[in-house]
Amino acid sequence: MNYKKFKDIELSTLGMGNMRLPTVEGADFRGPFDIEKSKELIEYAYHHGINYFDTAYGYCGGQSEIIVGEVLNQYPRDSWYLATKMPGHALKPGDTPEKIFEEQLKKCQVEYFDFYLLHNMCEASLDVYMDEKLGIIDYLVKQKELGRIKYLGFSCHSRPDTLKKFLEYRNCYDFVQIQLNYLDWSLQDAKTKYEILTEYHLPIMVMEPTRGGRLINLDEEDCQNLKAARPDESIASWSFNYLRTLDNIQVVLSGMNTIEQLEDNIKTFASSQPLNQEEIHLLDKIVEKLVKQVPCTACRYCTSGCPKNFDIPKLMSIYNEISFDHSPGLTFTIMALEKEEEPSNCINCKKCVKACPQGIDIPKIMQELDTKIAKFKENSPFFR
Repeated sequence: MNYKKFKDIELSTLGMGNMRLPTVEGADFRGPFDIEKSKELIEYAYHHGINYFDTAYGYCGGQSEIIVGEVLNQYPRDSWYLATKMPGHALKPGDTPEKIFEEQLKKCQVEYFDFYLLHNMCEASLDVYMDEKLGIIDYLVKQKELGRIKYLGFSCHSRPDTLKKFLEYRNCYDFVQIQLNYLDWSLQDAKTKYEILTEYHLPIMVMEPTRGGRLINLDEEDCQNLKAARPDESIASWSFNYLRTLDNIQVVLSGMNTIEQLEDNIKTFASSQPLNQEEIHLLDKIVEKLVKQVPCTACRYCTSGCPKNFDIPKLMSIYNEISFDHSPGLTFTIMALEKEEEPSNCINCKKCVKACPQGIDIPKIMQELDTKIAKFKENSPFFR
């Protein structure tokens, strides 16, 4: 296992995510969970060099923190690092930061958290985290001062401008966790988020390195091309080795729920073989096949004359993503759209078309996007 220095400690470059622990046979993702199999996986990870374990208040119906804490507490406290999260995006009436934090300490059987995150800072949760009366950030900063949090950060599914706004509001963080992989480098503009965090000197913890397995389940031709280039390595390793070309990556999280997945990923992170430019070009060609994007360059020429004051590049970005797949970040972006921002308000004046250097039929895209959003909402549990 490779390790990388963070402050004054060494973290395994592969971390174990515990959002989707194994379930008993016949159950769906909501459980019930196979406790013994879950423990076996976490123990295997620990004994094979992984020392960073990520969980959250709501993972596995609240069971993840309990299971992870129970397993890790078998071992010396200074030999593992636990990360969990404050669910500010999902607070219920009567919830307070103190109530949740104290509950988490008990569930995980610890006196402090090594890494603690604001969970899912995005357009839909931004106001909650910036609410001075609720005081979530102030409370967590105080816990850090008391030594009950060693390192404070946040996970982020937002657009780059929202990330920048949040850091400008208050930069008291030691690290940030974002969704980053070779597809979302462009599709979700993870490139800009990476650059922002690097500018702020904030190490990055990566989530969704294989986009929920989508970048492992490629078509036969793509798999053959990757295997021809690296015969002894798995398809999954390409996603991880791509990330290792980026200097500001601290830990890559993977939700591994079989021993075989653990073995393969541990093998990948035991070596140091980042991709070369020719290999990255292979992945670029896969992305081109996967995503047929509207070629918006975000020049913003189209926005100056729009009578509805649309943020057209933002809507184009949503269109490209919703046309490919439905990720958590997309859900929260759509949830945060104000009524006047929705593409249904387009009046087809075509001023934007005349201004667009790419010649994109923007009103047509707005009409298609409106239909896609309606279907998206219809099929998403978040809008029921």
